[in-house]
Amino acid sequence: KQILVLGLDGAGKTSILHSLATNCVKRSVAPTEGFNAICINTEESHMEFLEIGGSESLRSYWKMYLPKVLFLVYVVDSADHARLPVAKQLLHQLIQNNSTLPVVVLANKQDLEGAYCITDIHDALALSDIGDKRKMFLIGTHVAEDGSEISSSMKDAKELIGQLVSETQ
Repeated sequence: KQILVLGLDGAGKTSILHSLATNCVKRSVAPTEGFNAICINTEESHMEFLEIGGSESLRSYWKMYLPKVLFLVYVVDSADHARLPVAKQLLHQLIQNNSTLPVVVLANKQDLEGAYCITDIHDALALSDIGDKRKMFLIGTHVAEDGSEISSSMKDAKELIGQLVSETQ
């Protein structure tokens, strides 16, 4: 069972995965063309992440993988205000047929000027409309300078994901 990582192109999915895997920041600027699989082992758990690129041509694959995963990590670019409505629409379409799939939303790029705060992201994605039956989490993250240690928010995200893996296996 894998953890599916989705979000629009440019949201920072690959950078987040590299940072979670290595505890060290590596900003990736090239968009994922297709799929990216990463395994992360901690003392508590073994986590397999499957990232599918966020470009329009790859989004048709997203739904195919949903039934096979433990939960969804959905990454949004907090500073990309213009595309938040698209991110919202895609998220709601993805999970509408699966009322119990846990969702972790990472509001990425919190360090950028003009980034929406967590409350604004919650509202922009209409997370209140998603329903009470599922576990849902929203964490603000950012990937700082290359080579630096990951931020406390990334450590929190990693801990939460590890905890969810333990609970769902």
